[in-house]
Amino acid sequence: MLRTKIVCTIGPASREPDTLRELVRAGMRVARLNFSHGDTAVHEENIRRIREISAELQHPVAILVDLQGPKLRVGDMGDGVELETGETIRLTNRPVTGQSARADEPAVVPLQYATLPEMVQAGDRILMDDGLLEVRVLDSDGTDIRAEVVTGGLLKSNKGLNLPNASLAIPAITEKDWRDLAFALAQNVDWIALSFVRSAAEVQQLKQHIASQSEYGRPIPVIAKIEKPEALSCIDDIIAAADGIMVARGDLGIEVATERVPMIQKMLIRKCNAAGKPVITATQMLDSMIRNPRPTRAEASDVANAILDGTDAVMLSGETAAGAYPVRAVQTMVNIARDVESEQPEVWERPSYIQRPVATTTDAVSHATCETAADLRAAAIISATVTGRTAEMLARYRPPCPILAITPSPITQRRLMLFRGVEPLLGERGHTSREILDSALDAALKRSLIQEGDTVVMTAGISPNAPGSTNLMRVETVPVVLARGIGVLDRVVNGRVRRLDVPLDTTLADDLDPDEILVVPRSDRTLIPHLRRAAGLVTRDGSVGDHGYTLALELGIPAVVGVANGCDTLEDGQSITLDTKRGLVLSTQ
Repeated sequence: MLRTKIVCTIGPASREPDTLRELVRAGMRVARLNFSHGDTAVHEENIRRIREISAELQHPVAILVDLQGPKLRVGDMGDGVELETGETIRLTNRPVTGQSARADEPAVVPLQYATLPEMVQAGDRILMDDGLLEVRVLDSDGTDIRAEVVTGGLLKSNKGLNLPNASLAIPAITEKDWRDLAFALAQNVDWIALSFVRSAAEVQQLKQHIASQSEYGRPIPVIAKIEKPEALSCIDDIIAAADGIMVARGDLGIEVATERVPMIQKMLIRKCNAAGKPVITATQMLDSMIRNPRPTRAEASDVANAILDGTDAVMLSGETAAGAYPVRAVQTMVNIARDVESEQPEVWERPSYIQRPVATTTDAVSHATCETAADLRAAAIISATVTGRTAEMLARYRPPCPILAITPSPITQRRLMLFRGVEPLLGERGHTSREILDSALDAALKRSLIQEGDTVVMTAGISPNAPGSTNLMRVETVPVVLARGIGVLDRVVNGRVRRLDVPLDTTLADDLDPDEILVVPRSDRTLIPHLRRAAGLVTRDGSVGDHGYTLALELGIPAVVGVANGCDTLEDGQSITLDTKRGLVLSTQ
């Protein structure tokens, strides 16, 4: 199981069903929809396709909607305009068609944000297209900005603008964002990302609105994208307010000096790990694979180091949205992550800077569970969870084994796809803690995530299905299934095997101990006095409604009938467990 999660941006290169199917098979666990591009119809179709393919492949995929935010962009540039170094151009809020963008002299660049000419001053730097082009403001009359081209190049439509070190009076959530958010809420997506966050108040504003629109359950969680220098000055407050963080290195690397980005990345990941918040490392991770079938060595090292830093997820942007090799990019990222995880020392898996929280019972149980799993070298931690909160807390401690989060909620299952080391599985809703844990074991066994005989550490709540009630930790050995059949009644009973043949001598009934489980080839009437004293019954032959089934039902004796050749493995005196709800005969460890 890959612990690091892969986030893929869906775009023209990846939105076709066959490609989406291959992305999921390759390892995509979160699909990012960038609302800076495309219209509602395109995004709605993408969501429909992702969900259909996820259901078809039985692989849950979370959907992350990335709001555009107050991103400054140029307007329609037609086929693009070549800006020459040293020339003077005009950036304007007046309507300019793509075909006439070069008709005037100097060159005219339309702006999507009308009030930008009122906000700039002479000497301000304006970077375009992720910093590839740069102009310096000469003056502005409130409508047009006259600027000198410092670094020229081809400027295409809708490319971004950045003003490093400038504090602009721009709302955190634009009118377009509010419209896009309403659409995302209606689609019940799994995560919302807020761009260009500058303060915790901006995150809280968005979360309060989402909560007001949520009818039940946990509201859709919010990821704060760190792209502005203002965010770094109050990063602890932002992390506390947000449900997760994205290290958005593209715009961040324009707004602050490029050489600062690596250490900022490490700081953000460290703080998110300590706070128990998921963190995504994004932008240009395998950028050359937009054009080439193989990454550079530096890119491979970049992905590996982000994982070693402690990131929960690594993200592909243009590589999957518009690249020539979207599926290969995912496969490459998976291969890098798998290799790093196989070599990763346990000292990193349980970082010393993560301090034990003491706020709630769930915190304490989660901490104890991870410590116990590490001490016992458990094969897995199994967490029965309704909202996913317990699994999130477990992930915080980076245990050396997988966290198998069993939930009855498909929504919780998808949201947990973002947390490192967590494998969320759907399980039945139980009425007791024992039923919940048994359902969790079944779900994990069916996926071959654990094996018979493995040691596992389990967590659940004594108040089943009540959010926030996790207060139970149990160490178990995954039982070995000796035989399978048809269960009678709904019990779990332990006992010792007593092999008998029919017809039975009635005097043998006096020799039976009450903890003995009778194992017989078939049922007949001579079995009745013996069953009244026995703890349970196992028969080789049998089916629903036959003599043995009916007899056990009438006498109230837990039984597993019709185990066929499974009877041959049961020996006199052997300790076994009958799980009649599931029709299993188990070895008692």
